Amino acid sequence: MDKFYHGFCNKTIWPLFHYFPSYTVYDQSYYAHYKAVNQIFCEAVLKIVQPGDVIWIHDYHLMLLPRLLKEQRPENPVGFFLHIPFPVFELFRTLPVEWCTEILQGLLGADLIGFHTYDYTEYFLRCVLRILGYEHNMGNIYTPKRMTKVDTFPMGIDFKNIQPPPVHHKLKKKKTAAFRS
Repeated sequence: MDKFYHGFCNKTIWPLFHYFPSYTVYDQSYYAHYKAVNQIFCEAVLKIVQPGDVIWIHDYHLMLLPRLLKEQRPENPVGFFLHIPFPVFELFRTLPVEWCTEILQGLLGADLIGFHTYDYTEYFLRCVLRILGYEHNMGNIYTPKRMTKVDTFPMGIDFKNIQPPPVHHKLKKKKTAAFRS
């Protein structure tokens, strides 16, 4: 709890993502615990997930979890929503390269990633390009193994408007006027 939640989550990610770099703590042991707790969550989910289940992951505490789950259960669709800002590249890159890379790769394990604002979506897409080298096309990021859809959902992802993915593992979203103003 101290090194994961009170440490990496609330002394590293929260201040950095909220544009308070002077309060950000860069502690390798915090990050090691962050990785370990994400792995514990993965193991817990794998014990109960069934074929066809949609897995929803919320917030900065579990940014490594989408990839961990997708590596074990590629057939299960995974959604991720970040409830805090995603910072600009210039701020995100102040994290050690290993952490930046693993966080972005972790998030790209999701089939769908949602952010509250268009700016946060764009900041994430820029970080993926600058750090991982993956371009996007209309918010679709194609990696060598899969595709991830990145989009803006000001009020969160409306689960009723998300259809289970077809066999090729793409999540589809019905257009809703309330999300497009």
